[in-house]
Amino acid sequence: MSISAYSREELAELSMVEVAYHVLKENKQQTFNYFDLLNRVVEIKGMSEEEKKKRISYLYTDLNVDGRFMCIGNNEWGLKAWYPIEKIEEDIITAKPRKKAKSTEEDDFEVDVEFEEFEDEFEEIEDELDELADNEDSDDFEEEDLDGFSDDEEEEFEEDEEAVEEDEELS
Repeated sequence: MSISAYSREELAELSMVEVAYHVLKENKQQTFNYFDLLNRVVEIKGMSEEEKKKRISYLYTDLNVDGRFMCIGNNEWGLKAWYPIEKIEEDIITAKPRKKAKSTEEDDFEVDVEFEEFEDEFEEIEDELDELADNEDSDDFEEEDLDGFSDDEEEEFEEDEEAVEEDEELS
């Protein structure tokens, strides 16, 4: 059904994504920039600028979620039905790669020096970790007191607990 076949009331009830679908369908394989499509939908639905500003992201989200639409690239939208699967990769507009600024020999040298500094630092850390692992694995590894109390303090603590228990039994 064509957009022109709908009455004003019916257009007001249609969602923005439905109107966008009809706009693209009527313009046979002509892609639209998102903002041009948005403006066309707003015009057809008779929305105000304030409503447009409030709903701009909703239409974009709906286009992304709805399986009938396809972003061709550079914010150009079309219908998936226009693109056979085999042809999709060929027709999609690819972004032009940015040209790199010409580098000087000094720039290349600085990068190499920085990399070597990091490499040396990582080697030192790796050596320290190896050393720690060897110490843990060695036979003469002394078991540390991990609870934070020395053996003498533990005995005192146990004696205090026994005294408290005796007091509780007496009372």
